[in-house]
Amino acid sequence: MSEQVKQVAIEEFQQAKVLARDAVRSAAYLYPLKGIVYFFTHRSLWKPLAEKLVPTLSLGLGVTLFMFTVTYVPQAAVLTLVNGPLAIVTTILLVLSEASTIFNVLSKNFLIDDALIDTFDGTLVSRGCTQLVSTERQIKSSSDPIGRLGKIAKKPFAKFTPQAIIRYFLYLPLNMIPIVGTVLFVILQGRRFGPNAHARYFQLKQMKKQEKEEYIDRRKAAYTSFGVPAVLLELVPIAGIFFSFTNTVGAALWAADLEKGQSSTESESTTAPNLRNQAELAKKAE
Repeated sequence: MSEQVKQVAIEEFQQAKVLARDAVRSAAYLYPLKGIVYFFTHRSLWKPLAEKLVPTLSLGLGVTLFMFTVTYVPQAAVLTLVNGPLAIVTTILLVLSEASTIFNVLSKNFLIDDALIDTFDGTLVSRGCTQLVSTERQIKSSSDPIGRLGKIAKKPFAKFTPQAIIRYFLYLPLNMIPIVGTVLFVILQGRRFGPNAHARYFQLKQMKKQEKEEYIDRRKAAYTSFGVPAVLLELVPIAGIFFSFTNTVGAALWAADLEKGQSSTESESTTAPNLRNQAELAKKAE
């Protein structure tokens, strides 16, 4: 039995090491930061946020204050039993996570879903991926990326499902494990967040369910590495609304780079046969 346990532990460690290596190589964790820089240096992308700023900030402030007023003390009392002095920090992170989840459910379902779609599509247009965006919405003539966005065919962002809420609360007990538990909680949240950030990209690519699942599975390490810093940014009280938009920009920048990489690969795959054909024709001519 002990040998079997040891073997399983070794296999899990090796798998974790491979995933960590793939995550680092993907550099996907940089895109939330790139999204911040790109958003603040491209004023044309500010319009969707500006239109929703006041009601969304009010919602975020209200949810955060309510959660700290009602839930901080009882949760801190429970976590103190297992975390000791660290309970102050772990409880803050826990309440912020809870407030962020509630805020995301409300805002993305009722306030900013259209604005996030426009931000994602506008970023793709600004990066020269107009043809990709045109598969799901009209593109108008304008020098402003947001101004070029016409009528949208259908919305890609799925409503927050009961399964997602249940899964979230199943993860909550992890915060009772000092430090390690909180880290695992954020990682698990990030693993879910990553693929969700590309929901619009999958729709623009017109991927079917199985194709999308296979695509995500091949890049699960990259999506987790994108999701972890993105989740941490959106945990920031009130400012999380800004980071919802910058994360969307970062996801769109990543999608644009994936598209360019794919186009480059396709170009190389078609160029090579052409070169071979030219070489054969030259031999025949000789």
